[in-house]
Amino acid sequence: MILPNYFLADLPPDATFSTALLAEACQTLKRNRDQYLLHRSTDSIVGVLHELGQNWINPEFSFRKMALDLAPSATGFDRGTLAKGLDSFFGQLTAENLRRLIEQDLGHDRRLNELVATDAERMAKRSAIARGPELIFHIAAGNVPNPTLFGMVLGLLARSAQLVKCASGGALLPRLFAHSLYETEPKLGACLEVAEWRGGDQSLEDTLFDEADCVIATGSDDTLAAIRKRIPEDVRFLGYGHRLSFGYIAKDSFSIFNASQIAAKAALDVAAWNQLGCLSPHVFYVEHGGRISPEQFAKILSTELEQREAIEPRGTVSAEVSAMIASRRAFYEVRAAHSPETRHWFSDQSTAWTVVYEADPLFQISCLHRFIYVKGVASLTEALHAAEQVRGRVSTVGLATTGEQSRKIATELARWGVTRICPLGQMQNPPLTWRHDGRPALGDLVTWTDWEE
Repeated sequence: MILPNYFLADLPPDATFSTALLAEACQTLKRNRDQYLLHRSTDSIVGVLHELGQNWINPEFSFRKMALDLAPSATGFDRGTLAKGLDSFFGQLTAENLRRLIEQDLGHDRRLNELVATDAERMAKRSAIARGPELIFHIAAGNVPNPTLFGMVLGLLARSAQLVKCASGGALLPRLFAHSLYETEPKLGACLEVAEWRGGDQSLEDTLFDEADCVIATGSDDTLAAIRKRIPEDVRFLGYGHRLSFGYIAKDSFSIFNASQIAAKAALDVAAWNQLGCLSPHVFYVEHGGRISPEQFAKILSTELEQREAIEPRGTVSAEVSAMIASRRAFYEVRAAHSPETRHWFSDQSTAWTVVYEADPLFQISCLHRFIYVKGVASLTEALHAAEQVRGRVSTVGLATTGEQSRKIATELARWGVTRICPLGQMQNPPLTWRHDGRPALGDLVTWTDWEE
């Protein structure tokens, strides 16, 4: 299958872009948005997205097959990891979930179509309509594709033209999604542009900053701070910085599930997207006093990761990453040789997976690529104290606990600042309606008009 040249990302790798080319592309996107997207009904857009979601989970869909054939070499993710990640995202792209997202963030499923009122607004004789930006400029990260795909979906719901600038080497999956949209509904596809170029040319980005009404960027906190300074004051900026996640396993959970079941769920969270997303765990905190000790759990987790590697290999990594993992392993090998409070397990003759157990509960930032810490704690209070250094930067906590104490633990985590709490095994599989970094994803895009009747 040869892709037609619909998008800038379809041009040869050595193609160069000018500010004039990008400015013209933005004007074309805005015209297409006015003609094809602005007056489309929500039901119509939701219907197209639902069809796309169903297509992408079909093993015979041509764009999915191309993604699984090409992406392993382009992204480093194994075919099995990619398939699981695509199923996780597109399996949730249903009409029902999309309508739930709109109602959750905007209060009414027709809020983007017309002036409407909720029951409370009707009592106050007030109605409102929400409208999205004319043009969104996405600056996408290159670690995992789902946030970029989700951003493109949100832009379509908001009736916004979009230009997606992918990280170097990260355009394949957004590009294939854009082509699948164009094939399904060419008029909507014409409101989207996908491009890729190496960073460093500020003139190209400045052109897009001037053309856009909203800039959405994902990256390091330093990168976001630098972008924010360059954006005109009247342009909305939504930045998603670097976040960390961890798991918490209460001692009572071992009385409900056996340790292998819990460890299998933990292994899923480590293996998903090779632990490269902000939702991936760096540490699993395990309470002392259960049927299984934290050290025993670490060993069981190593067995589960070994089995996961057999059915869903991590895939290749760069020489630099392999060296980093080997160096980190060597450090813990020396420490384990001199202290019974440290143990480690790792894949034989590869850097595919690593489990480090430490009695010291201090939060450790993993080198990722399926490198995970297990630490014992007496209570959630001790775990949160040990993780104080990353407070305010924690996205997700994967939780294994009993029903009786689940709400209490979740409340304590929320008050500490965690923005998402989910069952263990679902850390990299957030619902379509999740509030990214604690903010309403669709709600942050729109501007409101209230009508006081």
